[in-house]
Amino acid sequence: MVPEEEKMKLQPACLEKVARLIEKGVRIPNPLTLDIGDEVRLDQISGDRVAIYPGCRIYGEGTVISAGARIGQEGPVTIDNCRIGPKVELKGGYFSRSVFLEGASMGLGAQVREACILEEEASGAHCVGLKHTILFPFVTLGSLINFCDCLMAGGTSRQNHSEVGSSYIHFNFTPDGDKTTPSLIGDVPRGVMLREPPIFLGGHGGIVGPLRVGYGNVTAAGSILRRDYPEGNKLILGKAPVGGVRGFVPKAYVGFSHIVKSNILYLANLTALEEWYRWVRKDFLESQEFGPLMHDGLMEALSAAKRERLKRLQAMAEKAHASTSSRAGAQHVEAKRELHEKMALIEEIFMDKAAEDRTAMDREQFLADFSRSTEGKATGYIQAIQALPADARAKGVRWLDQVVATLCVKVAGAISSLRSLGE
Repeated sequence: MVPEEEKMKLQPACLEKVARLIEKGVRIPNPLTLDIGDEVRLDQISGDRVAIYPGCRIYGEGTVISAGARIGQEGPVTIDNCRIGPKVELKGGYFSRSVFLEGASMGLGAQVREACILEEEASGAHCVGLKHTILFPFVTLGSLINFCDCLMAGGTSRQNHSEVGSSYIHFNFTPDGDKTTPSLIGDVPRGVMLREPPIFLGGHGGIVGPLRVGYGNVTAAGSILRRDYPEGNKLILGKAPVGGVRGFVPKAYVGFSHIVKSNILYLANLTALEEWYRWVRKDFLESQEFGPLMHDGLMEALSAAKRERLKRLQAMAEKAHASTSSRAGAQHVEAKRELHEKMALIEEIFMDKAAEDRTAMDREQFLADFSRSTEGKATGYIQAIQALPADARAKGVRWLDQVVATLCVKVAGAISSLRSLGE
């Protein structure tokens, strides 16, 4: 506990920061209730229409609060090293090391932990828990949701958006204690183009990761998804498992190859999103107040997301290699051995910034069309993407598909038991 005399020393510094924010134009209805860390940079907090309501705590030298942001209007908010874009509303809860782009919002009781990205107008209602989660523009989460370790895309506008019903869970922790469970709900190459039909995950349901769900799919309320549904435009009614008691063999890893392939595909999609942020989003962000800081935050979040997936895959590889389950066939044993031996190479494939870029030609073709489409137009990011001609969008999808495919082929070349990954 901090002694009373130390509290008295700390208080004036905090009050001085609050006073300076008020001088900048920040609306603070009850200044004495705020706690602002000594490390917080006030030059990274806008004075333009920002409102910080009673009981809020702001920490972290990396914290950015942009124009029009509203913090804590439903309850106290704690912010720790978050990048908060224009017109973002964080209404109540805890937010750490994450990025919120223009118009994103979260309701009371939220817990948003590290490496989350909420793109434009993505939102969650009350009591939503996120960690290492990426929501593309307009994606909407209901209330009482745990949605960690996944990426969700789909939809074209606020009126036509992907949605997750209330009381939904992404199950991201296996009985063996592994978190190699990231799920792709949509994907990056098509999702960034904002032209795919929305995905609806019915309330009081869940996903047992890792798996994939295609665009346009609708899952009935109460459904628990336990396998991939990559095809689109389906009505999915989850089937409950048959009741009873069965034997459980720890560390059997019956679906080992599927788990590994799902993780590699997820990592490849994260890399494709990095490329999109680097070559497309950057210019739009840099025209905004604090834009370079916002872009840096996005890239840091994606790097952290990739490191998390590699760390979890490494941990599983070590456990699986050491397991001696009698249920594992020869091919299964070989796959576990190969993954264990090649994890360093896999990490190099996904984290090596100096690797040969085999997608440059596809990228340059798309960027040339993109530049022509936006030339002379003062428009925002969403409007620019929505206005892209169909042939330009197709080139963009081809470029990002090539990013994903190239990485999958590299991994498949290193691990023969995953050869189908590169097909």
